[in-house]
Amino acid sequence: MKFADYAKIYVSAGDGGEGVTHFRREKFVPKGGPDGGDGGKGGDVILKGNSQLSTLLDLRYRKFIKADRGKRGEGSKKRGKDGRKEVLEVPLGTVAFDADTKERLGEITRDDEELVIAKGGKGGLGNWHFRSATNQTPQHSQPGGKGEERTIELELKLIADVGLVGFPNAGKSTLLSALSAAKPRVADYPFTTLEPNLGVVTMPDYRSFVMADIPGIIEDAHEGKGLGLQFLRHIERNKLLLFMVSCESDIEQEYTALLHELREYRKDLADKPRLLAVTKMDLKENYELDQEINIDKHIPVIHISSATGHNIDLLKETIWNILQEIEQEEPL
Repeated sequence: MKFADYAKIYVSAGDGGEGVTHFRREKFVPKGGPDGGDGGKGGDVILKGNSQLSTLLDLRYRKFIKADRGKRGEGSKKRGKDGRKEVLEVPLGTVAFDADTKERLGEITRDDEELVIAKGGKGGLGNWHFRSATNQTPQHSQPGGKGEERTIELELKLIADVGLVGFPNAGKSTLLSALSAAKPRVADYPFTTLEPNLGVVTMPDYRSFVMADIPGIIEDAHEGKGLGLQFLRHIERNKLLLFMVSCESDIEQEYTALLHELREYRKDLADKPRLLAVTKMDLKENYELDQEINIDKHIPVIHISSATGHNIDLLKETIWNILQEIEQEEPL
């Protein structure tokens, strides 16, 4: 399935139905009082979370979305039927913004969670509401209210336990394919990955976690260079960041550069729990580095090879243990 993490749509909620001017008329009640019913409420436009979806692609092809208007009221104080709601199913991690004001309308993070992005108009009042001691035959009723119309921007931020962070060709896709059933494109050239990929990593005793392969960052990605801001936002949702640096590069320099890009994009991202995997260790004799790594001593460093499986089990267990610590620290 083609991946899409952005959509811009025009939504129009339904107008409210009009209230009615009507008087009670029966065989033995020729001049009954007002009994005009209210109009129905216009339909809302609603986002609804669906954990089975992973892309906003469908909404790319639905630019104009309109809910139904409410029905007109009837006599005998009968209220008009509410307009049908327009429910748009979206992946978990979808954030909605008003395209004109840039107001953040909300986000969808749970299955079946709903967010109203355009409210339907209220139904107009029928004439029976306007009766009084001095006006027993009101000829007035209200029209329905207008439904909201707005342009909405939707952004998808992948929800995953672990996000892979690294420059192009650091081995992120290779690791994801080695750890899970995901089959990202893998080749020995930069920007093989042009869209995020999710994989479920399974472990003994029915343990598992979700890992996201995020397209490679380049220097000044926070300014929109390369794939830039288009994919940096996916890192926001990850509980743990797995930095990946090839053993063939200047490990400390690349690690520092990656951390700098995250800080420049959003300062709090650098506060997320993280660990460093030095990749492609099968290229080194006896899997030993010829350079020392001097980074924060609280950051675990694991030397791995996805090609040979070197330290892959150690990496999985380390990730699992950190995720358990994070879960225990999260407020209930």
